[in-house]
Amino acid sequence: MNETSSVLSIRKLRTEFRSEAGHWFPVVRDIDLELAAGETLAVVGESGCGKSMLAYSMMRLVPQPAGRIGGGQVWLAGQDLLSLSERDMRAIRGREMSMIFQEPMTSLNPLMTVGRQVVESIVEHERCRPAQATRRALELLDLVGIPEPGKRYEQYPHHLSGGMRQRVMIAIALACKPKVLIADEPTTALDVTIQAQVLALIDRLKRDLGMGVILITHDLGIVAEWSQRVMVMYAGRKVEEADVESFFVAPMHPYSRALMESVPQPELAAAGQSLELAEIPGAVPALDKMGPGCAFATRCSYARDSCLPAEPALRDLGAGRVVACVRAEEFAS
Repeated sequence: MNETSSVLSIRKLRTEFRSEAGHWFPVVRDIDLELAAGETLAVVGESGCGKSMLAYSMMRLVPQPAGRIGGGQVWLAGQDLLSLSERDMRAIRGREMSMIFQEPMTSLNPLMTVGRQVVESIVEHERCRPAQATRRALELLDLVGIPEPGKRYEQYPHHLSGGMRQRVMIAIALACKPKVLIADEPTTALDVTIQAQVLALIDRLKRDLGMGVILITHDLGIVAEWSQRVMVMYAGRKVEEADVESFFVAPMHPYSRALMESVPQPELAAAGQSLELAEIPGAVPALDKMGPGCAFATRCSYARDSCLPAEPALRDLGAGRVVACVRAEEFAS
């Protein structure tokens, strides 16, 4: 992607945590990322691979003193966010870059009405009178598809369904029309019908507002339907990136292929074939105990001796495809 078209540009972002022994170890490892306005980039991988910590790092919400940003740059519309003071960064959050968290019930204040929480987000970043903020909050609740916004405005989070609470979180995130929206597993707690509604809403608002969206998910079905590009993370590192069509036609990292093979494929059942799923053996390695070589090698059926001495470099194979695997070309078709 051309950097001039990027609304968000990340270079060598590294996030570290302190072990019980007092040593710092990386949980986000030298991530490069580009995001254009009006684009959805899906970030996928198993639990523990670093997806959410990448999001917290971009927002500078890494818990301290246990964690820290160990290096890199996060450029948003010409500003390096990692160089800003905490006061200046607070002005960025919610106004220029917003985040929808996994579980709205734990993100919303149970002691405040949902309307007041939307109003606070508006007042925090925009100079306006209370009456103007209230009108804007009601417009936002209506925009995200909440019925009877005037009534819901006065209710508390526990009065609303999971889908409604998630829509409130989206309203808060969009209150100041941010340039970038990070959606961290935004549909995990929702049933399938509400999932589709929430994702369609994010997609529509992305197009209407011209936002860039980072969609963090483990669901490849969501990736296929709602994103334009996909980035696969494993053990805190980017191991593959591609446009969505190319990725689903020919995933080129063994971990990507294993993820694909573990997804149910209803078309096989319709054709009378077995729906037996492939299991990825083992688990994501403990990031404070990783040795040399490819972090996926012990779980990989394609591993060979050349995978073990050093971690494979992330290689640019052209057409927007980057892969960290010494055998990537073998999976090109």
